[in-house]
Amino acid sequence: MNRPTRPSRERVASVAFSGPVGFLAFGLGAGMSPKAPGTAGTVAGLVLGLPLAGLALEWQLAIITAAFAAGVPICTRTSLALGVDDFGGIVIDEIVALWLVLAFVPFHWAWWLAAFALFRFFDIVKPWPVSWLDRRMHGGLGIMIDDVVAGLYALLVLLPVQWLLEGFVAP
Repeated sequence: MNRPTRPSRERVASVAFSGPVGFLAFGLGAGMSPKAPGTAGTVAGLVLGLPLAGLALEWQLAIITAAFAAGVPICTRTSLALGVDDFGGIVIDEIVALWLVLAFVPFHWAWWLAAFALFRFFDIVKPWPVSWLDRRMHGGLGIMIDDVVAGLYALLVLLPVQWLLEGFVAP
């Protein structure tokens, strides 16, 4: 599939709201934002991540893994329906990648804000290998994997900061 011109707003809405696959791909509608759909999808990831915060890490990782596995065919089907590979409104990849970051930081507004900001930074800037994956991998796996790697970059910043702060903050 190539990267043709943007599908019409009507076509996008039809795909996003015609069934569960499109609805999930578009982050329950967050990806329909006319401005910064990736950021809107990441905000949806924060909200949808709230119930996960109370679970043990093992359960969070199981849910994230299942969501990633489901996200691959969801993104593939949605991209095919739109005729565009990695359409910006497909935001399930942002949601799942943010959940991965949130699973490893404390459940506190400042940590979640930092996770949000760093994930968006790395998702937008796309340092190597995020940029390489974005260019070379296509279909659902390509859509999902570059965001997960951007999330890993966010963790590479957040986890050492968390470790340093734990050493300076009295129990």
